[in-house]
Formats: sequence, structure tokens, C-alpha cells
Amino acid sequence: MKCLLSLAAVGLCLAATAQIRLQSPREFLGYEPGDRFTYHHSVVEYYKHVAEALPNVDVVQYGETYEHRPLIYAIVTAPENFSQLEQIRTNNLRRTGLAEGSATGEKKAIVWLSYNVHGNEASGTEAALETLYALSNPQNQQTQAWLKNTVVILDPCLNPDGRDRYVNFYNQYGNFPPNPSPEAQENHEPWPGGRPNHYFFDLNRDWAWATQQETQQRVKLYNAWMPHVHVDFHEQGYNNPYFFAPAAEPFHEVISGWQRTFQGMIGKNHAKYFDEHGWLYFTKEVFDLYYPSYGDTYPTYNGAIGMTYEQGGQRGLSIHTRDEDILTLHDRLTHHVTTGLSTVEVTSQNAIRVVDEFEKYFRENNTTPTALYKSYVVKATNNADKLDRLIRWLDVHGIRYGHVTGGRSTRGFDFQTQGNGAVNIAAEDLVFNIYQPKSRFITAVFEPQSALADSLTYDITAWNPFYASNLKAYALPERLTIGKPYKAPVQPPAAPAGKPYAYIVKYQSMQDVAFLSAMMQQGIKVRSSALAFSTGGQDFEPGTLVVTRKNNEKLEHFDSLIVNLATRMGRRLFTTTTGFMDRGKDIGSVFVHYLKPPKVALLTGDETHSLSTGEVWHFFEQQLHYPLTLLHTNYFKRTDLSKYTVLILPEGSYASLDEKYLEVLSAWVGEGGKLIVIGNGLTTFEDKKGFALKTFASDEEREEAEKSEEKLEKQDALLRFETVERRDISNFISGAIYKLQLDNSHPLAFGLGPVYYSLKTNELHYAYLEHGWNVGILPGKARPVQGFAGARANQRVTNSLVFGVEERRRGNIVYLADNPLFRSFWEDGKMLFANAVFVVGQ
Repeated sequence: MKCLLSLAAVGLCLAATAQIRLQSPREFLGYEPGDRFTYHHSVVEYYKHVAEALPNVDVVQYGETYEHRPLIYAIVTAPENFSQLEQIRTNNLRRTGLAEGSATGEKKAIVWLSYNVHGNEASGTEAALETLYALSNPQNQQTQAWLKNTVVILDPCLNPDGRDRYVNFYNQYGNFPPNPSPEAQENHEPWPGGRPNHYFFDLNRDWAWATQQETQQRVKLYNAWMPHVHVDFHEQGYNNPYFFAPAAEPFHEVISGWQRTFQGMIGKNHAKYFDEHGWLYFTKEVFDLYYPSYGDTYPTYNGAIGMTYEQGGQRGLSIHTRDEDILTLHDRLTHHVTTGLSTVEVTSQNAIRVVDEFEKYFRENNTTPTALYKSYVVKATNNADKLDRLIRWLDVHGIRYGHVTGGRSTRGFDFQTQGNGAVNIAAEDLVFNIYQPKSRFITAVFEPQSALADSLTYDITAWNPFYASNLKAYALPERLTIGKPYKAPVQPPAAPAGKPYAYIVKYQSMQDVAFLSAMMQQGIKVRSSALAFSTGGQDFEPGTLVVTRKNNEKLEHFDSLIVNLATRMGRRLFTTTTGFMDRGKDIGSVFVHYLKPPKVALLTGDETHSLSTGEVWHFFEQQLHYPLTLLHTNYFKRTDLSKYTVLILPEGSYASLDEKYLEVLSAWVGEGGKLIVIGNGLTTFEDKKGFALKTFASDEEREEAEKSEEKLEKQDALLRFETVERRDISNFISGAIYKLQLDNSHPLAFGLGPVYYSLKTNELHYAYLEHGWNVGILPGKARPVQGFAGARANQRVTNSLVFGVEERRRGNIVYLADNPLFRSFWEDGKMLFANAVFVVGQ
């Protein structure tokens, strides 16, 4: 117990401490871990109990979830280290270069154990209970010896909302004693399952992008410690044996030799214990170290030995496996406890070398980085909001940046042309180099093209933020020295005083969309110019927002309302004293049309993909703060759609939308509704009567494609069995960036340029719309600008529609073959999606 009390209370504190006896999880909870699933609040209570009982354990709340559950971690080490924790932490940051000064004192290894980032992989948190007890128990001489040179941080549940969703389900529907039949209801949780967080996000894909509240709080804490070893505990399919390090290829090329070596050392130690018990396991397969936003790769690119441990599970208290065995929760948590303690053991046995190699890693980062591209330049001429978004992201991860002392010319890679050429650097441009602690993380995220040692990878293979925001940026093979701290472009005041004829707002970023959303909710009537215009010496692009005094007369204090709102949201207001424009259409023109606030509904439930559903939900609720109604597929067909003007279908498989109901949807669109369909949700409408979406432009084109497929199938018939996996990846695009031709004169693309970089995660091909607008297309031979795509898949998406709008009498259907909200980090995609909601069809 940590007591910070007056001297008069010291005696009481000591007496209270003496009365508390450390209890095991079984004693404290009243049941053996593994006999049932433990609610998060009970986990928190047990962790607090351990901290109250022992002087060398502390429990800290570092945040909370969207559903207000606490996020906590425990820290345990030897008593002699405990009083020096802040010095140990600071010394560690000094070794990285993130803190000034030189490290002093003894070298202590830091191990971080993270559990249950996927809520329904529920053995993790159960293991976290037993692991803390084993590490903190003063009677356990083995673990107490490890803690003399090692500090262990345990985060017992990274996703409490998802976990409690799963625990609630099982406690409600599980049999007691449990039914091990794979068909039993208790082994099939309902949609959306406990895996994601409140907004159905996969938190294990969010470490780098930090779009979710839980991640933002956790990354801040992680970077305050920078551990030497990090383990992310997971579960996989229940028929699979245990997976532990070393990881599978591909390893990103920035991963050091020591990081590879120590993974092997840890894996061999795990194998020793698993061999003793006859437990099955595998290594070097499936789980690679490439995508930078995992719980193993993010730590790895930040200098740690980052690892994923995968236990077969994701089911109830027991389940029959195909090996004719029964896998229990007891088994699952025991395996996780074993690897967790084994990790601490090996780290402790090699503590000095672990710290020395960690320090060497960052010494190389700061002084002799080996990556080809040494510096990155982002032009100051980019949209100020997009620059600000990038700066805030750099700050989250502790990446240093600034300005060069003066302008100069050089050569480098141009992200917009995808080629090398001249680069003119201005003194105002944003610059960061890789001669800093976050060197290898910067390279993994921003390099123009990552080397992919093996195309058999577990996730997307491209993610560059420069493409996500379509920023004018360059990668240089030379070091640029930061000579001045970064100074953001100065934003002019919101607007001058007075009562103008109209206020004008440029429409170029998501912050502008958020301002539009806020104005609508304040009852301000907003117009949008469909064409470019000029007034008062200022040029305005299509999509510009216009707020006239006319039609807003009923608003009390109209001018102060809009000016105060603009000031609060950092928006610049232009004004005009006349509706007569110097160039383009006048404000009273039909081309400057009223944007009626949409009444938006989102389809959710069993037939939708939860991740896509959550991306839309989070977009409205957390980013735009705009009202959204969720309609479940269970009762959707009984819903009166006339209450809504916009209906969004996320990715999904809509079996219930049969031909008869498609006619209902078609009629609703014709009466003025707007249907927005995302990703593979388009397959519900392809080649259907009454819809313009076609997979092929003609019967001849279809026949040609079928002949080509038949030819490939004949070739495949002669392949060796061992090549089947590599044959299959030729047909897939798991995540690569493609350069689309964009018609930015269309409302769907307002605020964007003539080029859009799309993160493609499917192989959908659609013919250009004969009756509609082909806003975003892949013309000619398809080729990703970054990332891997199978050769056959590339061929399939050639000359295809990606974003289109079908007009239907008074309504519209917006087809989005690529998901523009994927994982909520594709900034230009958000703009395009917002246009679909607020601007298209108005």
C-alpha cells in the first residue's frame, strides 16, 4: 500500500497494511480462475487488492473507455527498485534520447504485458490475474529473484468494453457445467461479438493511428515508459495450437538483428516449458511483423522486443476440438501464464544485454540510421488543417520536426508523381528527419515503398499518411538539419465586425465539414456553390459554403452566432456585401443551393460487418458530432424509411435485401432518398434490375473475362499442392494504395483534388456507369503506388469504377467500392464520405 499521509497518520497506515494479507485470485474472487469469466470491475478490484497488500506493487488508472470503464496497469518490481521507479523510467528515456541527459545507476529491464485487446479472447485477462499474483507473491522465490533487475508492467485488459460484452453474453447464455459442443449457443456469441471496442474498432490495428480513446491514452503511457520487451496476448481459432515467438516473415527491414535473436531466445525458453507438459505449439508462421499498428509491431518499431502470443480459444469455458480433445479456459489461461512468466524470466536472465541492446538501437537511430530516405519534407502550401492533423499525429508518437534555416534546392522522391525529381525546400516547410529516437518508426510509416520479404502477410501492406491526406511531400536521401522550431501557419481572425450580405467559408478539409455539421445543428441555413467563383479579390472553389443573411432572419444574434462558432472551431470567415460576384455565378443562382440537414440512418446488425458499421458510427458521433440513427437488420424492413433522407449500408452481406425489398429501396430513392453503399455491400446491387451498377459493360466483356478465368483455372490444375497458398494470394488485394482519377467538379469530390489515393482492400470490379457519374475510376492498367496486390487481382480491377453516383428521379445512390472510412485514418476518404452524406444530391 502506498500511503502519502501526515506523520500523525503513519501509525494508522502501517496498522492497516499489517492487516491486509495477499490473497490469491481464487481466494479473492471466490472461485478458481478458469471456472468462469471474470468481469472487469472484479479484475480492477483484485489488482487494487494486490497493491494495497504489498509495498512493491502499484496500480494506476491511466484512462477510461467510451463506456467509462477504467483502464489500469499494475507495476511490480523488487522493493529496492520500487522507490527508484521514476529514476528507472527517466533513465530509460535518456537511453532512447527522448529525455535529456545520460542514464545513471543500475540497468533495469522493463517488461510490459498487455492482455485482452480483443474482448472475446478472454483467457488473457484471466491469465493477467494469475500472472500478477505469481510475480508479486513474496513467497515465490523464483519470481522475486527476477524482479531484482526487472520492472514488469501489466495491463490486464486493453478493451474492457468488449470483454464485458463477451462476459455478459457467456454468463447469460452459457451452460453450467459448460457444454463443450462446438454447436452449443454458448460457443457462438451474437453480433458484433466482444472482439471490438464500443465503436466496433479493432484496437489491435489502432496502435499507430490512435483513432480510439483507449489507444490515445495507452500510447501516451507507453511512450512515457518505452519498455524493452512487450507482449500482446491473444487467442486464435480453438483448433490451433499455441503460437509464440519468433514471428513469421515478413519482418520489416528496419527490425534489428538483436530483435530477431532475442525473439528466438524467448521462444526456446517457452518451448522448454511446453515440451515438459507435452503442449502443442508452433512458431515462425502466420503472425508476421510488418503492419506498424499492431501490439507487437508498434513496440518493435519503437525499439522493444515486440511479440504476439496466440492461444487457441475464442470460445466458452470448454470446447471439443477436431483433435478429439477438450480445450478448457483453465488450459488457455495456464498457457498464457506460462509464456508470460517465461518472458519475464528470460528477460531477467539477460537484463544487462537487453538494456544495452536497447540503448544501442536508439544510439543508431539518433546517429547512424541506415534507411535510404533520411528526411521528409511536407510543403507549407498544403491545406493548413491537413498540416495540423499531421502535426498532432507526430506529437502523439514523439516524433521531432521543425524548419530548415533557409530555402534550398535538392532532389528526392515526390509522393505525388511517384518519381524522383527536383525538390525546392522553403523555410516555411515542415521537415523531419530520421536522426532521432523514433527513426525506424518514421521509416516504417513514411517510406515510399517498403521492402516486402514475403507477400504472405497478415494485414494491409500500405498505409502512408502522405497518401491518406494527399499531401505534397518528398522523401530525401540526405539529412536535413532542423534549424528552427515549427511554426504553424497563422490563421486569420474569423471575420470582421459588421453585418455582411453573406459569410463565405472555404470547404477543403474535415474541419470544414465539422463546421458545416455544427452550423446545421445550430439551425444556421447553409448553401453550397456548385461552381467556382470570385469576389473581393478572393477565389473560391466548388463546394464553398455560403451563409446568407436571407433565410437566417429567424436566428436571434445571427452574426455573433456564426462568428463565435467559427472562432471556436478555428474557421476563417470571408464576407461579401453583395450577391453580385466578380466571376462565376451570383449567390442567388440555382448553382448556390441550400444544403438541407440530412436525417441519417445507418444499417447495423447481423448482416453488416461490424468494423465498417463502427467506422461510420464513430465518424458521426465522435468526429462530426452529428445525429445518427442505427437501424438493426432484424427489423429494418419494417422501418418507415420516409423518416430518413440518407440511408447508409456499410460493408456486409445483405441476404434479407431480396428482389422485392430492393424495389422498396429503389422507390424510396426515387422519392428523394439517398442510399450510400460501402465496399462489398455493393454486391447486393450489382447486376440487379433497376440499378445501374454492372460488373461488366457488355456481354462481350463478360464472356472475355470468363474465358480468361477458365484459362487460369486450367493452369492451376497442374500446380503442385505446396504452391496453393501463393496461388491464392495472386487473386487478392489485402491492402494497397491505388491512384484514382477523380472528377472533383462533382459534389462527391468537393474539397479534393483531381487525384485520390485509395486504400483498396478488395478486388471488386465494376463497369463505368452508363447512367450516372463516374467520380472515381481506375483507368488503364491498374498498379498500386504502394503495397502488394496479386497479379490476377490487379488485372481484375483494371478500368473499373471505384466511386460513382447514380441519379434516380429525385434521389441518388452513392457507390463506394473502396471503403473511405477504413480504420478511420484515411483523411481524404472522410472528406469524400462526408460529401456523400451532406452535399451529393442537394
